[in-house]
Amino acid sequence: MFLHTHPYEPFFPKGATKLIVGTLPPPRFTTGELKKGDVDFCYGSISGLLWPVLDKIFDLNIKFETTQEATNQRKDFLASRGIGVCDIVHSCEREKVDASDLGMQHIKLRDVISYLKQYPKIDTLLFTGGNSKNGPEYFFRKHLKTYHKKLELITNDIPRIHQFVLEQRTIKTVSLTAPSGSANRAIGSMQLYKDLKNENPKFNTIDFRVLQYKKFF
Repeated sequence: MFLHTHPYEPFFPKGATKLIVGTLPPPRFTTGELKKGDVDFCYGSISGLLWPVLDKIFDLNIKFETTQEATNQRKDFLASRGIGVCDIVHSCEREKVDASDLGMQHIKLRDVISYLKQYPKIDTLLFTGGNSKNGPEYFFRKHLKTYHKKLELITNDIPRIHQFVLEQRTIKTVSLTAPSGSANRAIGSMQLYKDLKNENPKFNTIDFRVLQYKKFF
């Protein structure tokens, strides 16, 4: 069994108001065997789509390479927008060494609620995926149960929005369409995407995420 441990500590810039919550980077980030174009930071996979989408939204002109400069560009952007990153999975075991959510076993979660108590200005959690098994929202729901709390539905439209109360403060959660290639098929089946594609044949799944993400970042 491969012990897949999260390689990065949670990132909390001063005065953070939003928090990105995913699961784990691909196993190669744990072993340090990065691919060309990977960035040694959260969501740094060359095949990941979070940073390309944010690059388009904010015109960041960030580099996609395994350099300290590329890492610093991402940290500087997050700090400038008051956005933290705290993926919910600390570690898991895998029989097959890949990045699939369903392949995770013996999962240990981070105590995200304890971090939220430390950073009282955070009012929005941005899940990089929905409530499918072993997705970030799925794990967060389990985590909330240990605190005898649960999510309250605000809107069932995509992206789904919930809220919960923590120490007299209301925190919103947004379950974004996952920034991974595996989510492209689901996007393609959405009526909204089909309508936008009919209006503009050049419209693609990256453009769809840009439209969605820009409302919340």
